[in-house]
Formats: sequence, C-alpha cells, structure tokens
Amino acid sequence: MAEDAPDAARLAGTLDVALQRLEQARRFNKHRYQMPVLDVVSRLIQVPGGLEVLRERAPALDAAGLFWGSDWEAPATLLPQLVGQTLSSDDRTLVALEVANLLRFLAIAQGRATNPNLHAEHARHFLTQVLALNLRHFFAGNSEADRQEANPGLRQNVFRFVAEHVGLEDVLGVLVDEIWRILEQRPVQSAPVKEMITQMAIAMTRQGLDAGAERLGVERLVSALFGPTTECRDDPGVAVYLGRLGHLDEAGLHREAQGFARAMHDTGLVSDYHAAFLRWVAPIAEVELVPEALGLGPTGKDCWRRWRGLAVDLIDAAVSEWTPQAAYGLAMLLERGILHLPPLAPALRRQMSMQLTPGTAQRLALAFGDAVAPETRLLAGVLEVLGQPLGVGQGANPTCQSARAISMWALNDPDYLLNLIAQAGEFDSVLMHFEGQPINSADLPAGLALSAPIDADPVSVVLVPHLDRIYAEMGRLCAPRGGEPHRWVNPEFHGWWVSRACLVAVDVGTGRLAEFDTFLTRFFKSYDPRFNGGRPLIHPQPAGIAVTDSAARFVGWHAIAILRVAEDQHGDMRIYFYNPNNDSGQDWGGGVVVSTSGFGERHGEASLPIEQFCARLYLFHDDPVRPPGIGAPVPEDIRARVHQMAVESWAAERLPEDGVVLAGSTDRAAPG
Repeated sequence: MAEDAPDAARLAGTLDVALQRLEQARRFNKHRYQMPVLDVVSRLIQVPGGLEVLRERAPALDAAGLFWGSDWEAPATLLPQLVGQTLSSDDRTLVALEVANLLRFLAIAQGRATNPNLHAEHARHFLTQVLALNLRHFFAGNSEADRQEANPGLRQNVFRFVAEHVGLEDVLGVLVDEIWRILEQRPVQSAPVKEMITQMAIAMTRQGLDAGAERLGVERLVSALFGPTTECRDDPGVAVYLGRLGHLDEAGLHREAQGFARAMHDTGLVSDYHAAFLRWVAPIAEVELVPEALGLGPTGKDCWRRWRGLAVDLIDAAVSEWTPQAAYGLAMLLERGILHLPPLAPALRRQMSMQLTPGTAQRLALAFGDAVAPETRLLAGVLEVLGQPLGVGQGANPTCQSARAISMWALNDPDYLLNLIAQAGEFDSVLMHFEGQPINSADLPAGLALSAPIDADPVSVVLVPHLDRIYAEMGRLCAPRGGEPHRWVNPEFHGWWVSRACLVAVDVGTGRLAEFDTFLTRFFKSYDPRFNGGRPLIHPQPAGIAVTDSAARFVGWHAIAILRVAEDQHGDMRIYFYNPNNDSGQDWGGGVVVSTSGFGERHGEASLPIEQFCARLYLFHDDPVRPPGIGAPVPEDIRARVHQMAVESWAAERLPEDGVVLAGSTDRAAPG
C-alpha cells in the first residue's frame, strides 16, 4: 500500500457524509447517491482498518438503502457460491456491493442489525457456506488465476475478516460439522456440498492441515468423494481406475462394491469412481455386483431382480461421472419399492426416450452446463427426486409451494409427477384442472418466480416455472370468494388426498388471530394420536407456518407438509414435517429449535415437539367429517401453553381487538 494512500479514519468521515445524503434521499432518487457511497466503500476495502470501519457502519448502509434496486436488495435470495467470483471481478462497484453485503450479513448474524427478509440463523449459515466454498482463498497461497486479479489479496482479507468476527476458532472443524448437518438431511442438490468438500481437500493438501478427531469427520467426507475404496484411494483418475478394475478378481470386485455402498449410504454422496464402477459392472450378468454397489436391502434387491433390465438401462442412460448422484437416487428408488406400482416402469421407459423441447433443454443447460445431454440431466434428476422426495429444495426462489408439491407427488403419487414432467419436457407446458376448469401454463404470465430457477434440481428447473404459474392462476380464480384461498387451491393443486377442510389461525381480512382456541383444538383432535383415537396420518398434508427468527420475530408465511406424528425416544409427541427451504434446521426463537436428527427423524424430515409446532402453525387441513366422540378431550393447559408461545412470537401484534383468544374450551367434534 502506498504511503500516501488515504487512511481509514479520513475515509470514514467521507463515508459518513455520503451515507447521510443517501439516507435522506427519497427512494426514487436513491440511485444518484449510491455511487458516491460505493466509491468510498471501494477505497476503504483497500486500506488497513477499512473493513472494520465498514463493519461498524454495515447496519446504517443497509438502512440507508445502499442495496435498493440491485441484486442484493433481497438478501434471502442470494447464493453463497457466487460470492467468490464477484469478489474477483474487476468491477469495483460489484466488489464494493459484495463486501458491504457480507458485512451486512455479519451484522445480522451477530444480532447488531435486523432485516425483515433475513434472520440471524440464515445469515450465519450463509457466511459459513461462503467460507467453505472459498477455502482456497481463505488460506495462504494463490493460484495462477488468482495472480491475474487486480488485487489477489482482497478476497483473502475479506474472508479472514469475516471468519474472525463470526467467531470460528477452528474454521475447518466448524465447516465440517455444518456439512455433516446438511448431509444428514440428504438434499437432492448436493453440488454446493461437494464443492465445499473439494475446497477443504485442496486446503488440507496445500497447508498440510491435520484432520484429527476435532475435524468431525473431514477424512470421511473427502474419502467419500475422492477415494472411497482400495483401488481409488489415491484418487488416480477415472481412466486409470477403470484400467485397474480389469485386473481384479471376483473377490476384489465385491470389495470395491461394498466400499462404494458404505461411503454412499454413510454420506449420501456418490463418487465419480462409484458411477464409473456401476457403468463397468452393470452389463456383467454372471456377477451380481450392482445390488451390492448400491447397498440394497431386501426390498431393493427384490426390485432389482424383478426389474433388472430397466435398472441396468437407467444406469446406462443416467449415471455418469457428471451425474453420479443419480446412483444414490436409483438405490433409494429401488429401496422404496415404488417400481411395484404398475405405471412406474413404463413411465420411466417413457422418460428415457423423451426428446426435450429447445426451451426446456436451454433452461437445463443454463442451470447445469452442457457436459451431458439435457435429457440425461433430467433423467438423473428424476431418479434423485423419486429416490429422495424429502430432499427437494426450492433454492433461492419464492416457490415453496411448487417445491412442496414436487416433493409430495414424488412421495405419494410418483406416476402423476412423471406425467407432469413429460408434459413440461415434451411440450414446454403443463395442463392441470381447477374444479373442472382446464389451466394451461403456456397461456399464463409468470407467477412468484419471474424466471426459471437455476439453483435447484433438474426436475424443479423444468417444472417449477409451469407449476408457479398454475398455482398463481388458481389463487386468482379464488380471489373473488374471499377468505383463505388455500382452502380450495391446495386440494386441487396437490391431489385428492388433501383433506378438504382448511383451518386458518388468522382472519384473512384483518390479519388478527381468530377463533384460535377452535383452531388449536381441531389440530390436536385431527393429528395428535392422544386425542384422535390413535388414528395415524395416512397421507402427507400441506400446512402453513409463521416463520420467526431466533428472537421470535415474525419473518413470513411458509409452506410445509406434515408427514407424520409420533412419540420420540423420550416419550414426547412430535410433528415430523417436510420443509422445502433447503435446510430445515432453524432456531425460531423462544426455545423453538427445529431438529433434523437425533429425535427419530428420517433423512429429510424436520421435527418439533407438537406444542412448539402448533405455536408456529397458522394453516392446516382437516377431514371435514369425523365420527363424534372419537378421542380424549384436549386439556386446556396444552392450548394455553401453545397460545402463550404464539402471542410471544409471530402473533404478538395480531391479537384480536378485544384481546381475547382463549375463551374456554371448544373441544368438540368436527362438524359432519
């Protein structure tokens, strides 16, 4: 740094003046005053102490409107995988915006600032992912590409600064823990996690870092991708590995198959070597290595024996070193036993022969590149979604309804999902019906998502634009009726198995709590085995929750699906549900912390004790006809505890005008 460079203190004064002007400007005129602020931010990034100056002013930068009108205006939609390349840009304005945004996230994560569209857990999770994805820049040592940048040390300084203030005493160990937590949920979109593991492997190799016990399984993660078996432990490359297979005896091949299966089911990740092994052994009829390499249990092996030809063809058409996760999808599809459904096998054959429209193929290429044909990419995505229905995520898109629908169809009605995919793939349109009236997505404007998602799985990339439009149109058709539109939309959109009664905790017109005691009683009588006569939940049911941050402040409404209700190992009744937001583990404040493992959750499930869940529930579906006198009364103290948790969080400003919410028992059978 040159000796005559402006120091941080002098630039801080300049920034305060520019910031005051931006704050005072009206919104339509903000853009005139943003550039002077960004110019000072850009200079502060370059000087010692400049990042600290910006950290202190990050809440003020956000509040003044620095991000208005830019891609950074909606923080919840930002992608951590784009941060590194933005910071390497030679556009000083983009770099300044990205650094200011990171420091905004840091302020929110530390509780020094709030944003109505971002809660502290999301902010901290975002920063942790950014660090994981940029480990090669975090540690010392620059690549040749780094040296071509105008200031190759900038990213390193920014990432170190963020890590220091996030409080990561052992960055690598914390990141490994975070990766294992995500993998426990078995997301379909595993590319970000694989990139994090790749960067950890590079950092460990360059720095000679020790992966001891405190690293919480880093070696297992790295080996699962780059050396899960004896013959590929040295990561020789796929071509060399295939050459080695030709020299193995039958025992050696079985050893390889078992090693791949262990690594895959341990992590949910599939190595490129695993994909190559499956393609190599699948045609060998005399040695049954595929079921072993897929780690199949009794149900999966039965499906393999019955549909071996189909499974081999699926491996040939969908599993490759560019789409290795399709192997895990196929394994779990076989384990689910859904091939016993008569339409599934022919529907998958149709999928393999499908020729996509140019528009559909272009969306897939934009999202995933052109290393393989778009038809291959989509088929791989189909196997993953059918094998991992609870791993579907909405990405950074306001399309939780569509993601939930895809997940529920994959879980409950897979042949219907394949029919929708065929429509979208071959015609670039989807036809559904609302109360007998046809709705064609090709005739509709964009819904909540103004463009196709590019950070979701292939099935979502193809389907969501159509589903989003149809869902919005159904809502429009219901608008003149008044009341909560989901009462009519959810059963028509999702399927016949959605209960036709719909209860809402708030009055749609006023937004205030309405008949909350009836709402709670009906929920417990419908879903809790203690009060519904021990009746289990038959089909997953859509529901709506009021999401809150770690301070129990209201964030927004969100679509989920209730999967099952059961006691955990401690005897506590819990709701197990699907959350399409990519990461179900969240702190919703007031002691309400969503769990994804440790309380009987299956991969992809989130869970809460039933009272805590009810305290964030605002909409659910119920059977409108129930025999009278079924089940025990719901105790008033349970309803009172739920009410208290609700009014101390999202419902704090939604109390009825008379302030009365629980006015005695309304424990009665649902009207029939």
